[in-house]
Amino acid sequence: MSLPKIAQVVGRAIPVLGDDIDTDRIIPARFMKCLTFDGLGEYLFYDTRFDEDGSEKSHNLNLPCFRDASIMVSGANFGCGSSREHAPQSLYRAGFRAIVAGNFADIFFGNATSLGMPCASTSRENLEKLSSALETDPNLEVVVDVENLQVRYGSELMPCEITPGARDSLLNGSWGPLEELLTATNGIEKTASSLPYA
Repeated sequence: MSLPKIAQVVGRAIPVLGDDIDTDRIIPARFMKCLTFDGLGEYLFYDTRFDEDGSEKSHNLNLPCFRDASIMVSGANFGCGSSREHAPQSLYRAGFRAIVAGNFADIFFGNATSLGMPCASTSRENLEKLSSALETDPNLEVVVDVENLQVRYGSELMPCEITPGARDSLLNGSWGPLEELLTATNGIEKTASSLPYA
């Protein structure tokens, strides 16, 4: 089974502002005691969304107007800190399919791309302008255009960057390393049979 080719992601977006948002803030370590990634979306940004007694704090992820967002907008160095795979998994399980930020920590970027979740980088000015537009109109449709390296909303078009290797893998449907391995079975068997110790 081949993976879908991801040329663009279209949906509503939510601003979760701030620089250096690390993986522990995205998914606190105490929620990583799980056998699968199922259900991790429930704990996304838990400590910044809830008090110790479970009552909601003021946070965009708690607002009904952003409930169906599938694109997150943030600041510089998103996904820094520890290399936990649970961070992009929690975003994906919460329904996010793309992230637009200033830039990304390398390991987070790789793990997100391996889920087919484009991570697009753009300037602080563009992020502030987009965030302001979303605060004004949470129903605004946003397009993360992987093919043309653009983020579009309303009448606005802003350039973005996605590293060439990640962009190619998304566009070609080769973003999942496990799928790539499974489709290479014949080549693997051929190489294995040619080895002198096989």
